[in-house]
Parts: sequence; structure tokens; C-alpha cells
Amino acid sequence: MAGIENNVKKVAVVCANGHVGRLVVKELQAKGADVTAFVRGADQSGADHAVVKDVMDITAEDLAGFDAVVDCFGAWTPETLPGHVTTLRHLADVLPGTDVRLYVVGGAGSLYVDEGRTTRLMDTPDFPEAFVPLATVMGEAFDELRGRDDVDWTYVSPAADFRADGPRTGAYRLGGDLLMTDSEGVSQVSYADYALAMADLVEQGGHVRERVSVVGA
Repeated sequence: MAGIENNVKKVAVVCANGHVGRLVVKELQAKGADVTAFVRGADQSGADHAVVKDVMDITAEDLAGFDAVVDCFGAWTPETLPGHVTTLRHLADVLPGTDVRLYVVGGAGSLYVDEGRTTRLMDTPDFPEAFVPLATVMGEAFDELRGRDDVDWTYVSPAADFRADGPRTGAYRLGGDLLMTDSEGVSQVSYADYALAMADLVEQGGHVRERVSVVGA
């Protein structure tokens, strides 16, 4: 707990009312961080402070003084899916010239399944067709982000099976841009363990302009 107090004291969690957002808030506060939630409606995040503002209306002034921003944006319907690209672009556009680190709750579809890094998970025959539109826009957002050198970002991909109601085991493994599996050979991680990993990454720093992946232990 002392680590985050020495390194990162103020953290903004954007779109903090979502399931992952609330868990990230909880884990950060458990580490002693001073957390401000940015939410579009009534605050349900449990954060120390809350700002009611749409993500597209967030300004550089809003984020001034924070050590890190965690982007927890999520959208699922056809009309809202493009928001994965536009909201991440907007947050990245307001951060250049600052020391604020950007951490992104990313997707698994763009992880590679081969050592040669030629085939992404979303391109494999068994990838569920229903998730292709979401994986595609999240992949586009990531491709755009990794082309930027004016923002200190870290993109955090979950395992293929991202389990909303899975338990918090307190154990996980970090990887890079290759799809990983757990001790049973399954690529899975719970929201709760992913949120813990995200809080640890914010606490520890590093991984600047890198993609990190998280899998259950």
C-alpha cells in the first residue's frame, strides 16, 4: 500500500460506473490512491470524488493534477461501438504535454495467437461471430493508440474469456501481445482479478507505450 502513496496519489477513472470501472476504483482505493470517478450519470462507483461529465466533454483542465487516468469505456450496441475509437482518441488528444499516464481497459481480440504475430485471436475460425464487431472496433482503437508517441499509454488486454462474475483470487499473470492461458490451459481471467492487475500496474508504473495482457494464474 505504501507504494502507490509514494508514486501515484491521484487517479481519475473514466466511465467508472461500469462493472470493471467500479472494481478498478475499489482496488485503487485499497492501495491508498485518491480516486476521482468521471461518470455520465449518477455516481455509483464508490470513488472518493465524482465528476459528472460525458467522456467526450473531458478537457485537459479536468485531468490536470492527476498522476494517471484509467479509461474504462465500454459499449456493446451497434450504434455505440464506434465510441471505442472516438473516446480513446479524445482522451489521448487532451493528454499531450502533460505527465498524466493513460491506462486503457482493452480487448483480447487483437492479441496474437502465434509466435510470428501474424494471426490475431479475432481472425481465428473459432472466434465467436457475435463478438467480431466489438473486437474489430477495439482493435482499430488500439492500432490508432499505438501509433502515438505523444502520450504515455498502457493498453491492458484481458484473457479471451473475460468473466464478469468470476471470483477474485488475488492471483494473475502478466504477458505481452500473445494470448496466454492459465494453469489449466484456458485463457480466462475474472473482472475482479483484472481490476487488481490494473491497480497494480498503475501503482508500479512502467510499460510505457506497451500492451500488457492479463490471465488468471
